[in-house]
Amino acid sequence: MPGKNLEFGKVVEKEAAEFLKTKGYKILKSNYKTKLGEIDIIAKDKDTICFVEVKGRHSLKFGQPCEAVSFKKQRQISKAAVYYLKLNNLMDRPARFDVLTILYRDNKGELSLIKNAFELDASFTI
Repeated sequence: MPGKNLEFGKVVEKEAAEFLKTKGYKILKSNYKTKLGEIDIIAKDKDTICFVEVKGRHSLKFGQPCEAVSFKKQRQISKAAVYYLKLNNLMDRPARFDVLTILYRDNKGELSLIKNAFELDASFTI
């Protein structure tokens, strides 16, 4: 089963990146991993750096896909985002956190992009 989940995750993230490109985003990094956390997609939307969490589901049995982005997950993404911004001297650039969900029904993905899905905890900017 883990193999299927990993394969599904790759498909979902690829579809998400293609969707973002159609919306004018420029993909900077995919699967950005640090010791602090992981970010599915880092992209640029005009002058804004976007940290995008991607969630896909086959059904609503376990709730909406966006509900899987818990407070704990938000904190991990935030820490990794600040690390990325600091490492690349981008702390002065506008940034935001988006969540892109894909719900598959009848083998067709319904995509939904939530811009500014959550905010950075001020304690991470120090």
